[in-house]
Amino acid sequence: MDPAVSLAVCALLFLLWIRVKGLEFVLIHQRWVFVCLFLLPLSLIFDIYYYVRAWVVFKLSSAPRLHEQRVRDIQKQVREWKEQGSKTFMCTGRPGWLTVSLRVGKYKKTHKNIMINLMDILEVDTKKQIVRVEPLVTMGQVTALLNSIGWTLPVLPELDDLTVGGLIMGTGIESSSHKYGLFQHICTAYELVLADGSFVRCTPTENSDLFYAVPWSCGTLGFLVAAEIRIIPAKKFVKLRFEPVRGLETICDKFKLESQRQENHFVEGLLYSLDEAVIMTGVMTDEVEPSKLNSIGSYYKPWFFKHVENYLKTNRGGLEYIPLRHYYHRHTRSIFWELQDIIPFGNNPIFRYLFGWMVPPKISLLKLTQGETLRKLYEQHHVVQDMLVPMKCMVQALHTFHNDIHVYPIWLCPFILPSQPGLVHPKGDETELYVDIGAYGEPRIKHFEARSCMRQLEKFVRSVHGFQMLYADCYMNREEFWEMFDGSLYHKLREQLGCQDAFPEVYDKICKAARH
Repeated sequence: MDPAVSLAVCALLFLLWIRVKGLEFVLIHQRWVFVCLFLLPLSLIFDIYYYVRAWVVFKLSSAPRLHEQRVRDIQKQVREWKEQGSKTFMCTGRPGWLTVSLRVGKYKKTHKNIMINLMDILEVDTKKQIVRVEPLVTMGQVTALLNSIGWTLPVLPELDDLTVGGLIMGTGIESSSHKYGLFQHICTAYELVLADGSFVRCTPTENSDLFYAVPWSCGTLGFLVAAEIRIIPAKKFVKLRFEPVRGLETICDKFKLESQRQENHFVEGLLYSLDEAVIMTGVMTDEVEPSKLNSIGSYYKPWFFKHVENYLKTNRGGLEYIPLRHYYHRHTRSIFWELQDIIPFGNNPIFRYLFGWMVPPKISLLKLTQGETLRKLYEQHHVVQDMLVPMKCMVQALHTFHNDIHVYPIWLCPFILPSQPGLVHPKGDETELYVDIGAYGEPRIKHFEARSCMRQLEKFVRSVHGFQMLYADCYMNREEFWEMFDGSLYHKLREQLGCQDAFPEVYDKICKAARH
């Protein structure tokens, strides 16, 4: 039989199977079939389109010419909303399924959608060491361009599809954050359209209150239309050391010690059980030992967290040289370790060699096709959380994670938190070392109940003056939320800028208690 005919017959049989079983049954019980046959090819097409588009736009320098016109269009939409009586809150018109957050933004259906088509890199100024970008520029775009001309961001969060706007209005972190802080701390200017349609630029010295209030505000103070971000010279490789460590106290002591060493460009830990971890430290370099070169980002390579786990299993340290862009996106192909639940055989060498070049599926497409039943199942039986706690509380925090949700591996990422105004800052007046504890997966405790377990974890994080990343499900009530975050500057600016009738309060936008 002709191969094309065979493929058509198989596709027909598959569609008949879906019709008999029902699409929801297939999406829930055999999701890997749908992901492999449909979402992987579709994700590849998306990636190719956006890569070619970004390259063409930058080469033709059309983005800077069109940027001001696009901003004026946003201002016009806001003024028209105001003229029509400001009947509902405003939000960006970007569909909720396109965001990396697993939360479904139902407010998109009830709020006034302001269309913001701003997805280009506007300018790279190597003299000022600044890149100016629009809010929908992704980390994949940034690394592809900057690395090719010998530059990079001091903090470049992991997943390709994370956008600059999301990382500013929410937050972003990477293994270089012990030196540079969160993503907001490498930004030098924001440009916004406010609730009255006016345009404003803010920096640490110009409109400084707004500059410090924007991060973590989730688009509730204005529409971000551009940002200026620091860049630093890049080198070709990361010289990465792997060290297996056992015993929780020893793990925490070692992790804190490496996080305080400024000569380390990168520090990261993967915790595989309460007392087993691999701590990685890296420095950028142009020199390489060919025998130790590992292009970990190649499609046929083992998933990074599985590769790291081998150092733990063999109880030996190691040294590797990883190409810089491969290092930045080391967890992208496996979406940290979430893909093992979607494609259980995804790390199998045969699958990697045959189909690994299409991995990963777009998170946005996974959201779009999950259906209400699967979403509720994920909500009740799956955890995706990042909690930011002071490094001095790390032992206690990991015990709490173990007892409340028991999810492994756990991602450990240190960061320095400056004492600055805004929603998030240390308790005292001095800069403090924090750690991001990232838990992604299926809880292994008996009788896990999402709401009660997460409220218990949130209570602990508040007690140590920690913070919960706002992309994840949040179960706090309003009083608890504003106990965790400092809303003094935020609420003052919402009143000054007339935001109460224009944008929902950040709590109402993201917390489950406010949305149900």
